Amino acid sequence: MTESSRRLGMRVPARPGELKAVREAVRRCLGDCGCSEKTTGDVVLAIDEACQNIIRHAYDGHPDDAIVIEIDRVGDDLVFSLTDFAPTVAPASIKPRDLDDIRPGGLGTHFIRHVMDDTEYLKPPSGRGNLLRMVRRID
Repeated sequence: MTESSRRLGMRVPARPGELKAVREAVRRCLGDCGCSEKTTGDVVLAIDEACQNIIRHAYDGHPDDAIVIEIDRVGDDLVFSLTDFAPTVAPASIKPRDLDDIRPGGLGTHFIRHVMDDTEYLKPPSGRGNLLRMVRRID
């Protein structure tokens, strides 16, 4: 059985102004885990995009809500868990827009799926909210 170790655990207000601290913490964590600069940059942007989606879509911009961000190392993988406490969303409803639909924005889920080795939406242990679990192999 592969051993797991928590590398980062933070709870932040669901406000765009808090995302700089999230990006810095994730960047530090990935550096400590030995990720390349390219992987680190891509993953930091993917986590930022996922948090922005939570703020905009799950919470509809309500600033009193929170996001829990956890990073665990499991063997050669980093497992990223983002939990919100918004109304539960059906995973099938979270779809990227068609790439042929050329207009600004809306490509975050494409980017997240491209950067991560695995992405899945789960029910959080509390049964309330949404849990996005992403896995990226350490290069």
